[in-house]
Amino acid sequence: MTTVSPDTGVGPLLRGWRERRRISQLELALRADSSARHISFVETGRARPSEDMILRLAEHLDIPVRERNALLVVAGYAPRYAQTPLDAPALASLREGLDRLLAGYEPYPALVVDGTYDVVAANRGIALLMEGVSEELLTPPLNAMRITLHPAGLAPRIRNLPEWRADLLAQMERQIALVRSPELRALYEEVAAYPVADRGAGDPSGERTPSFALPLVIEHGDRVLSFVASIATFNTPMDVTVAELAIETFLPADRETAAYLRERLP
Repeated sequence: MTTVSPDTGVGPLLRGWRERRRISQLELALRADSSARHISFVETGRARPSEDMILRLAEHLDIPVRERNALLVVAGYAPRYAQTPLDAPALASLREGLDRLLAGYEPYPALVVDGTYDVVAANRGIALLMEGVSEELLTPPLNAMRITLHPAGLAPRIRNLPEWRADLLAQMERQIALVRSPELRALYEEVAAYPVADRGAGDPSGERTPSFALPLVIEHGDRVLSFVASIATFNTPMDVTVAELAIETFLPADRETAAYLRERLP
């Protein structure tokens, strides 16, 4: 084995990911068709891992592709995964597919966000919910977290804001733990500092709150709408941009909400 300086940093980074995933050196070695001794040598800098070994370990540790590129660079290799701008011709078919998906989900709200929650596409259902949001927040690039939690955004109309806010912040915290993104950290600190108005005690959604998931309960005009959100990502992405896209859809949590949306967006 070739001994290298621990200054390369790839060993400690891999160890950090392994510990974060709560996997032992032996378990990782078995998954990656290696040995616990070699994994130990890599983590302590006594052995320089090959490019293939880094990618294999990253795959079994479920490391995001952006961070896989970072591991390769730290180890002295070229990045493996491209980061193609979303408006590039190479991603034209992807954009068209996303537009069709969002349109097909109407009249229910759906949108696509990137790794820092900037909105890259949205349908008419989302536009309907945006009515009344400050023009300042609707100046591109629109950011889903700012629009949702800002006092001039949707926040004053969200009946269960403390619960919904806590869920969104926890989601961001989990993402920050996976990617070293100063932009995401800055966004988290910004939206976490927004004031939260006290709407009083009790659950204003009453019997319309589904027991299977936390709903988004939001006022729209003289109506109260209730949604259950889901998030989808791409399977086995080979591009950083695509890997960080997320499709968020809002399913009506009751018949009244579904009927209202069908009426407003025929």
